[in-house]
Amino acid sequence: MKYYSLNHNAPNVSFEEAVIKGLASDKGLYFPESIKPLPKGFFENIENLSNEEIAFAAIEQFVGDEIPKEKLKEIITETLCFDFPVVPVEKGIYSLELFHGPTMAFKDVGARFMSRCLGYFNRDKKDSKNTVLVATSGDTGGAVASGFLGVKGVEVIILYPSGKVSDIQEKQLTTLGQNIIALEIDGMFDDCQDMVKKAFLDESLNHKGLTSANSINIARWLPQMFYFFFAYKALKHHNKKLIFSCPSGNFGNICAGIIAKKMGLPIHHFVASTNVNDAVPRFLVNGLYEPKASIATISNAMDVGNPSNFIRIQEMYNNDLEQFKKDFSSYSFTDAETTVAMKHIYGLNGYVAEPHGAVGYLGLKKELESHENTIGIFLETAHPIKFLDVVEPALNITLPIPAQIEAVMHEKKVSTKIKTYDELKAFLG
Repeated sequence: MKYYSLNHNAPNVSFEEAVIKGLASDKGLYFPESIKPLPKGFFENIENLSNEEIAFAAIEQFVGDEIPKEKLKEIITETLCFDFPVVPVEKGIYSLELFHGPTMAFKDVGARFMSRCLGYFNRDKKDSKNTVLVATSGDTGGAVASGFLGVKGVEVIILYPSGKVSDIQEKQLTTLGQNIIALEIDGMFDDCQDMVKKAFLDESLNHKGLTSANSINIARWLPQMFYFFFAYKALKHHNKKLIFSCPSGNFGNICAGIIAKKMGLPIHHFVASTNVNDAVPRFLVNGLYEPKASIATISNAMDVGNPSNFIRIQEMYNNDLEQFKKDFSSYSFTDAETTVAMKHIYGLNGYVAEPHGAVGYLGLKKELESHENTIGIFLETAHPIKFLDVVEPALNITLPIPAQIEAVMHEKKVSTKIKTYDELKAFLG
C-alpha cells in the first residue's frame, strides 16, 4: 500500500515512511491509494470472530507486507487489551464506551497501535531516534504518553494549552517522566497544533526525525475504525440500520468510521456532533468551509476551530457536497445544552455521560427524528472521571476514582512553559 499527500505535491510513500514522517513535505495529510472492500462473507460471519481477528482483517490492507502478519497480529493483540462495551441507554440508543484502556480515553487504541508500529520500524536502528511531537486538547497527550512510555528510540514531546485541559488529563501527560516531555503552551489547542505543523515543515529540524502522534498520522488514525466493526458485531442481531454519532473535534473518529463504511461495513448514516466550534455544521448549511479560532467549552477535546481530518472526509466523497450529505450530518450544541443532556441521560437509568458523550447523544437524537426503525450509537470517548469538575456538580454525584487515574493523581507535575514557535524550536534544538 502506498500513501499520497492530499495536497498532491509530494512523492507517494510506503506505510513505514508515512508513519515516520507524519505529514507530507507539501504540508498535506497522507491518504491510502485505495480502500478495498472486505469480502461479503466477513460481515456475514463477523459475530463469530474475535476483536483481534476483526481488527487484523480491517487493517491488513493498509499495512501490507511492511510488518509481517504474525508481528501485526501481536501488535493488534497488545493494542486491544481492554473491552469496548455497547451499553443500552434508552430504547434504540446505545453508548459505545471507548474508555476502558490504560488512560481511559478512545485514543489508547491509536496510540498503542502507532507506538508498537514505530517500535517495530526502529528494531534495527541503533543510533537513530524519532521525536514524536504531538498537540493535545486533553486526552491525546495522556494516551500518547502511556502508549509510548519506554519505547526504544522514541522521545515524546507533548504540547498542551495551559489551563485548557482538566487536572486529571494534565496529570496523565506531565507525570510519567522517562522519554515523555510536556510543554505547556500559553494559548489554545489550535496554537499547539499550528506549532506542531510548523515544526514538521522546518527543514532546520530535519535532524530530529520528527513525527506526529495526532490523528494526522495514519498509524494513530486508521485503527480508530476498529470500534465501528466491534459495535456492528454487537448489534448485528437486531437487523436494523445503524446510525453512529461521533463527538467531533479533529474528526478522526468519524473519518475512520467512513473508511470502515467504504470497506463495506453496513453503516447507514454518520453524525458529527460538535460543540460551538462549528466549522463543519456551518459548511453543511452554506457550502463554505470557514475555520475560526477555537472557543473554550466544557467539552474541551472538541475545542478545534480547523479540524485536520475533515480534508480526508472530503477526499472520500470527491469534494461532492451532495453525495457527502447522503451519508453525513453535523450539528452544533452549546455548553448549556450539553449540561441539560447529561442530566437527562442520568435521569433515564443512572447512566453517567461526560460532556463529549452528551454532545454525541444530542446529535444522535436530532438525527433520529428523521430515521425510523434504526439503532443509534453515540461514542463515549472518555471516562467521566476525566471531567469530574463538570460531571459531579451537574449530576450532584461523587465519582469513584478508577485505579488508572488514582495512579497519577498524586504524582508531581513536570512541564516547561513556552509561548512561541521560536521557543519550541530552541527547545527541540
